[in-house]
Amino acid sequence: FLAYASRLGQTLLDRALYLPASWTEDAARCQRAGVAPEVEFATKPELAQTMLERAFASGVPASWVVGDSVYGDARRLRLWLEGQAKAYVLAVSGKEHVWFEGRACSVQSVLAGLDEGAWQRLSAGSGSKGPRFYDWQCVGLTAPPQAGWRRCLLVRRSLKADGKLTAYTVYAPCGTDLATLVSVAGRRWCIETCFEAAKGEVGLDEYEVRSWTGWYRHVTLSMWALALLSAVRAAHLQVVEKKRSSVSSLLGFKASRGLVSC
Repeated sequence: FLAYASRLGQTLLDRALYLPASWTEDAARCQRAGVAPEVEFATKPELAQTMLERAFASGVPASWVVGDSVYGDARRLRLWLEGQAKAYVLAVSGKEHVWFEGRACSVQSVLAGLDEGAWQRLSAGSGSKGPRFYDWQCVGLTAPPQAGWRRCLLVRRSLKADGKLTAYTVYAPCGTDLATLVSVAGRRWCIETCFEAAKGEVGLDEYEVRSWTGWYRHVTLSMWALALLSAVRAAHLQVVEKKRSSVSSLLGFKASRGLVSC
């Protein structure tokens, strides 16, 4: 799934059904399920790139791409995004390699050399229990060939006793500060919010289909319904923001004139 997030909310934007090789190599099985003969095996990162290509071609104004380590560990996807001049913050596993000090190093080895004095406590956004605070630091990686861009490894440390580390590979415009990267990394949870809303409000998971066409029909209809609700909510939030802005402007005007409201 591909989700879109903005300050006014989020919604599911695209979908692609992943078929393992055991399916795509079994022509008879695919035929019974209604899978088109031209459908070939594609990894999840490859499906993600296809969906992103559709989104970019449609003019979706996305400033960042975020995702978990399934996508962050896919170097081809990262390089493709860089070629598209698209900034990203993608989680990576410890076994993935990045260019550090001019050579390929495992993420795990970079994490082993972190500066204990460089941590900053920042919130990655609000959760169900309030702000999600973690300790963060950013480690510079070998610069990309594109001028005006930088690569780095963003590291998150849990405040729990285990101090668990989570790493993100970053491609961003030069000058992007740590607080911005942390905020973007926190947007990764938006897709989980979309799943929760889609299951609870529009029945995304309430199907018993056994065919390719049936899956796409149900999921696409659910996504349309979720998008409609998201648009209605966004319109309402815009009205609320305008009212708040008007009230703030009026109070500011009165204060500047020494007027008192009762």
